[in-house]
Amino acid sequence: MRIVCLVAFLLSSVLLPAQETATKIKKVPASPTSAASGKEMFDAYCASCHGVDGKGNGPAAPALKKQPTDLTLLAQKNGGEFPTMHVMSSIRDVTQNVHGSKDMPVWGPILSSVSSNSPAIVTQRISNLTKYIESLQMK
Repeated sequence: MRIVCLVAFLLSSVLLPAQETATKIKKVPASPTSAASGKEMFDAYCASCHGVDGKGNGPAAPALKKQPTDLTLLAQKNGGEFPTMHVMSSIRDVTQNVHGSKDMPVWGPILSSVSSNSPAIVTQRISNLTKYIESLQMK
């Protein structure tokens, strides 16, 4: 009986850790997208964490320390009005104060790097991305 228990214990100690592998986020450089398409930028830069539907259920979400924000509820949480300036600041923020977590990239410099360091193109990107997020709001 002792041998059976010992074998069961050894097998479980070998097999269980293999099943409990943590989800890891693969960090890759941002690839250029069209500054004119908020959806294309969202899919490329945001959906991995926030999900394609913006509900915070992207494939990388389980690996994060803090659940990504459900972007479809921003207007609802703001008295029915979409917080345009807050969203734009959250995207551009270089201090990361808005994000509350080191898991969320600071997008201002990243968007600048895929925009030939053109402030006008970065502004266009942030505006179009914000408009797309606004289109995701629950009615």
